[in-house]
Amino acid sequence: MKRALPFLIIAAVLVGAAIIAWALKQSAVETPPVAPPTVNSSPGAVAPKVGVPGSEPAHSIGDANAPVTLEEFGDFQCPPCGALHPVLKTMEHEFGPRLRVIFREFPLVPAHQHALAAARSAEAAGLQGKFWEMHDLIYGSQATWSNAFDVRPTFEGFAARLGLDLEKFKKDLTSETVAQRIFLDGKRGRSLGVTGTPTMFMNGREVPFESLPADKLRVLINNELKALGK
Repeated sequence: MKRALPFLIIAAVLVGAAIIAWALKQSAVETPPVAPPTVNSSPGAVAPKVGVPGSEPAHSIGDANAPVTLEEFGDFQCPPCGALHPVLKTMEHEFGPRLRVIFREFPLVPAHQHALAAARSAEAAGLQGKFWEMHDLIYGSQATWSNAFDVRPTFEGFAARLGLDLEKFKKDLTSETVAQRIFLDGKRGRSLGVTGTPTMFMNGREVPFESLPADKLRVLINNELKALGK
């Protein structure tokens, strides 16, 4: 039985991954992609999109009543998402209580082989109140773990560093709660027309990819604040 235990654990992990991957594909069937709007630097030029709800409570930083909300759909193994991570940190620091940032899971499977494991690890950490800490560790070391054969030791090491209950963390990785959060975020993204990462919405309007560098994103946020009289 002891010899068979490792194989049973591996089998359980693979089954959990297959279920989540199937759910993500199903969400694409249930909510056909909507053509993304073309927006410019003029706030209000395009009507905000609502979409279906994502996982709740959403992972967010900042005042819930902030005049500007940035909602990112990200993939932890996506290099442009990794590059956007410090940009958003800068925006959070510069705009303070006037800005709220939401992160939505959108792992691009099977293109990114470790994206789902990273999303599960962040969500499992979130069940112990450490989502953003795990989020930052995963993005901060993206170049290291992306090419690893097995990322589990790396993410479990992050969990230990954060002081998480490691046994609970391991169980939660393949839990229905974690799978459902990833599924619901993916479903919301597809209802908004998201097809790739990073995709960012500012107060419900999509931000062009070319406007995500700090100097351009800063202008968009300031324009939105001025339009709102903030």
